[in-house]
Amino acid sequence: MQENDEGLRRVFGSTRSGQGPRFISQLTRDAFAVVLAGGRGSRLRQLTDWRSKPAVPFAGKFRIIDFTLSNCVNSGVRRIGVATQYKSQSLIHHLQRGWSFLDGRLNEFIDLLPAQQQMGEEWYRGTADAVFQNLDMISRNQPKYVLVLSGDHVYKMDYGRMLASHVADEADLTVACLEVPREEASAFGVMSVDESRRVTRFSEKPQDPEPVPGKPDRALVSMGVYVFSAAYLFDQLVRDGADPDSSHDFGKDLIPHAVRHHRVFAHDFAESCIGGEEGKPYWRDVGTVDAYWEANMDVIRVTPELNLYDDSWPIWTHQEQLPPAKFVFDDDGRRGMAVDSMTSGDCIISGAAVRRSLLFSSVRVEERSQVEDSVILPKVRIGRDVVIRRAILDKRCHIADGMRIGVDREEDARRFHVTEKGVTLVTPEMLGQRAHRIG
Repeated sequence: MQENDEGLRRVFGSTRSGQGPRFISQLTRDAFAVVLAGGRGSRLRQLTDWRSKPAVPFAGKFRIIDFTLSNCVNSGVRRIGVATQYKSQSLIHHLQRGWSFLDGRLNEFIDLLPAQQQMGEEWYRGTADAVFQNLDMISRNQPKYVLVLSGDHVYKMDYGRMLASHVADEADLTVACLEVPREEASAFGVMSVDESRRVTRFSEKPQDPEPVPGKPDRALVSMGVYVFSAAYLFDQLVRDGADPDSSHDFGKDLIPHAVRHHRVFAHDFAESCIGGEEGKPYWRDVGTVDAYWEANMDVIRVTPELNLYDDSWPIWTHQEQLPPAKFVFDDDGRRGMAVDSMTSGDCIISGAAVRRSLLFSSVRVEERSQVEDSVILPKVRIGRDVVIRRAILDKRCHIADGMRIGVDREEDARRFHVTEKGVTLVTPEMLGQRAHRIG
């Protein structure tokens, strides 16, 4: 055992810079990942009226959940359960079409774990309860380690390095962490650690976050990425499930209890992040309309912090069979062009100008229109002589000729949702269009 521990420390030490090779090993093969994908994400406003947050489109061709699932597959963690609940049809459809390539003959799979009232008559009551209600299925796979992951964050991470850290520390629970500005930390679980990275305090969404020692303007927060020793997790879920006073949530209940009574260690995201501009770790909780717009704008920068062009760590998704993007007309005042932007398959920019924007698949932009600093989701139709600035247009919006969006904030606020930072969210329903039918 001592030789194995020493070997782990040697390998782990060689990858602490985040530049080492991928850690696909017996550790990842012995792991099972549970991806929590049942949340509504109400702060995304109307973007989640018809889909769960993990199913929201992102970065031109992906869904948000694709980043967590790609991290699993690329890390060698290929036994995965996805817990779904809120308006999950869009998510389930995406997973069935885009994530069926794992080979069950090699014991690789993605299982859907919808809320089924497995224990009693309750739906998932919290993040811990979502795992507890699927305990039988998870335990049948006999994992040594269980990763519990959020399906609604955007980042690239080698979970194998975190597993190695967990084993080397002889931890019961390891929590991935990163530093954020202290004024933003109230939205997360905030940790304090000692010299060995052992967690000494954990507070879920505190009003006054504790700063990092020596850094009064920074706080250490949880990323919602956990590694548990499987036997320990099973015991704790049973204990928590029997507690009538628990809210059955990892951040509010299980982690604070573990910090008080067991071995909990922090794992610095910088040690296992993949890529990033100049090695800077990239992780985003795209939980608000402003954060979602900003993260999509991050992707189209000349040198983006989130590198989607990395062949060694691909982001997998459903690949639609679409024709290439097309730009037509080259007349003064009617020139089809896109500058500092990203366009996807089956887009046609017909005598219009697109600047600093991201267009998803099958978008049409007609003559003399201008699209600037905007995120345009799939199958949007933008008519002639339209001006769109700092906006998000949801799937299947049809913008009539001559409309102005993002030009007059007061006028926009009467029709659409305008954020504190001045981003205008437009959905088909706001335009009086029926993109969804009930009954």
